[in-house]
Amino acid sequence: MLASATALLLIATSMPRGADAFPHIVRSGETLARIAERVYGRVEAEQLLVAANGLDNGRGIAIAPGMRLEIPAVGHHRVAAGETWPSLADLLLGSPDRSDVLAFANGAKSWIAPTEGLEIRVPYNLRYIATSGDSILTIAYRFLGDRDKAWMLHRYNHLGNQPLRRGELVLVPIVDLELTAEGKLEAALAGALVRAEGSGQARDAQRRTDAELPALAADVYNGRYVDAVVRANRLLGSGSLSRPQIALIHQKLVEAYVALDAQGLAETSCRLWREADPAAVLDPVELSPKIVRACLNATTQSVSPEKQAPVVVPASSSTAVGARADGGI
Repeated sequence: MLASATALLLIATSMPRGADAFPHIVRSGETLARIAERVYGRVEAEQLLVAANGLDNGRGIAIAPGMRLEIPAVGHHRVAAGETWPSLADLLLGSPDRSDVLAFANGAKSWIAPTEGLEIRVPYNLRYIATSGDSILTIAYRFLGDRDKAWMLHRYNHLGNQPLRRGELVLVPIVDLELTAEGKLEAALAGALVRAEGSGQARDAQRRTDAELPALAADVYNGRYVDAVVRANRLLGSGSLSRPQIALIHQKLVEAYVALDAQGLAETSCRLWREADPAAVLDPVELSPKIVRACLNATTQSVSPEKQAPVVVPASSSTAVGARADGGI
């Protein structure tokens, strides 16, 4: 009994920030199954609505018009400079010990720092009260779809080796909560998108950009400089990108603008490239003289000498090669 009370106290003192969910007022003729299908596109998400709203576990529950329901949704957070997975887990999930779960939810490793500017998903924390016969395995299978994810619930709730007891509170971090277009509209009308820092729009833009960066590099490599400029500027205007993405896009823009003899635009892109990546090095062996010159011009116009990124000068630099192996640019 004492162990159960201690575990409950530990969970209560490490509760995460308010979940990114939005309210729904039940209309005449609606059922939980219909709401789940409209909002998530999945009828089986009905059981999530049941648990999130503390309703009976039976299916086909009759809900009364005018009833206020909570519709679970993931949150989003833009990574700031210096943030780590443990610090983000402490801020967003209530404990640095939950960093493994947060990183896993974003396809990352907790020991590799997240990229500054990256938008990450913050799991919705389902508060589930254990019933007789429940175990971490059954709860993991019911809400996470996989018994092998029971480790997440153990770590997330600081559980020991004691079996769950009836009435014990278990937090279940849920990420698979993609909203339909209609669900996003309802969330937006409820103000949830503002609270969720864009509700994944930046994350979607970053993922699309990652998928298109190889095509941008191919445009430059194969001399399709106009196409590269169009593609790069479209990517920059598609949403809030991470700093490494911004740096890489502007680096490719510098190469394209130099090839098109657009010196001023090349200088501007080089400045933005090096602002996004202060550690960038202008290596005459890797970059053509025109690119190095454009970047040095941009540097002298906007950066004090002591803050300039280094220019690597090889032992024999009289014949600097171009940005491409075939001597282009």
